[in-house]
Amino acid sequence: MNIFLAQQNYHIGNFEANTAKIVKAIQEAEQQGADLVVFSELCVCGYPPRDFLEFEDFIARSYAAIDEIKSHTHRVAVLVGAPHRNPNPEGKDLFNAAWFLYEGKVQQVIHKTLLPTYDVFDEHRYFEPGFEWQVIPFKGKKLAVTICEDIWNLGDNPLYRICPMDKLMEQQPDVMINLSASPFDYNHDESRREIIRANVMKYHLPMYYCNTVGSQTEIVFDGGSMVFDAEGNLVLQMPYFAEATGSFNFTDLQQKRPASGTTPKAATLEELEFDHNIDRIYDAIVLGIRDYFGKMGFKQAILGSSGGIDSAVTLALAVEALGKENVRAILMPSPYSTEHSVDDAVALSRNLENPYDVIRINNIYETFLDTLDPFFHGLPFNVAEENTQSRIRGNLLMALSNKFGYILLNTSNKSELSTGYGTLYGDMAGGLSVLGDVYKMQVYALARYINRNREIIPVNIIEKAPSAELRPNQKDSDSLPDYAVLDRILYQYIERTQGPKEIVARGYDAALVARALKMVNTNEYKRNQFCPIIRVSSKAFGVGRRVPIVGKYLS
Repeated sequence: MNIFLAQQNYHIGNFEANTAKIVKAIQEAEQQGADLVVFSELCVCGYPPRDFLEFEDFIARSYAAIDEIKSHTHRVAVLVGAPHRNPNPEGKDLFNAAWFLYEGKVQQVIHKTLLPTYDVFDEHRYFEPGFEWQVIPFKGKKLAVTICEDIWNLGDNPLYRICPMDKLMEQQPDVMINLSASPFDYNHDESRREIIRANVMKYHLPMYYCNTVGSQTEIVFDGGSMVFDAEGNLVLQMPYFAEATGSFNFTDLQQKRPASGTTPKAATLEELEFDHNIDRIYDAIVLGIRDYFGKMGFKQAILGSSGGIDSAVTLALAVEALGKENVRAILMPSPYSTEHSVDDAVALSRNLENPYDVIRINNIYETFLDTLDPFFHGLPFNVAEENTQSRIRGNLLMALSNKFGYILLNTSNKSELSTGYGTLYGDMAGGLSVLGDVYKMQVYALARYINRNREIIPVNIIEKAPSAELRPNQKDSDSLPDYAVLDRILYQYIERTQGPKEIVARGYDAALVARALKMVNTNEYKRNQFCPIIRVSSKAFGVGRRVPIVGKYLS
């Protein structure tokens, strides 16, 4: 039996395009002599569809797509992910399902049992958990089909009471197949490989694992579909961050071979390693930008280029994703901008060959100050005057965005967003956050990676002390702790949900920890107004982190 995996990039709600892509893969599989084609979780409608699932028309269109797909299954069987209506009046209206289509018919439907409700997942909101477990008989073999989270409980996951594969093993299956939509984070590919191999070693069955690829607003799916034989050997590894197809004959998997040793334990990052999987982070962000623009029908981006590290890395990533001609940089020096910052920003755009313009804001800033003088007269210069400069820049960028149809890319990093070191309606403006899930020290690691073959980002941008340049001789260190320490404290609090006592116990100064955590909590109101953030960590700001704005914890 030749089983074919189709790792594809879907568009949520675009049934016509998704169906055409699925049918094309079926035809390719037929040409290669496949017996069964496996697609990913909810591929017909795209994942995650969220509240679209509450529209009856959305479900009807999904069913119509299934009807179209099954008409192409007379010579090859198909496992495809789509919602399935619950015929029982009790419970949720839908199941998250794998449809087994063959000979032009729906032969069987498998329901997902384990519905994740953590981080970016909220499947209990829409789906009823599966409560029946049946293998699929096909060509003399029994297929144990599961969906994504179903393989993440081997009897040792306290989130769940049921282990779907234990139920299926009672029917003596020959092979495991998993349809997945497993998001990227910079440690998850290692965890994913470990859990798949752990299933193989527990049940002594080969595993075909098909993951989706592509970005859906903030969530990036990295693909990396795999096939393991029953001895725990990885026999097929599909690429990351790209569409691909591949097949492996089940007969070959049944041949005995020595196990390739234990899969390295996926290391939970106790301390943030700034360079960890930086190449994967780069690829994920580029894909996130490209898919956001492509799926929304946008073509051109604009951003403020300050000569600092964050805007430089954002610009380089955007040029890679969209093409140099489609990314416009606007340099907006104020009275406190240094000429070397302007020169650095110009050098960067010349290296990248993207269009750029210089709009000096001195006169606009003076007009603001004159207008505000009756109210500010006699009061010392403070954050109000600093933020005015930032908001002038935001207004100029949005004016150009509106006039020419650009999408404004935000350049704030995760360290700044965590601590509130940004200006609402100023440098926090934007349609998409490129670096909002990347700590400052990781931004530097990305810059070094971007420069791995040649100097793209001028060395001076990387080496100079970071500064917002909103007052004379300003440095980030005037307002924030050293990023090398701050980022690790933030990581412990945000990604690892460690409280202040636990973080201090790791050797961090108690006063510094209290200060950093207070900044995080008191600036939730800013993040609540922020744009979508491309997610690359296990806990990004946005849909996966729900913290009350008015909560008093640690404040």
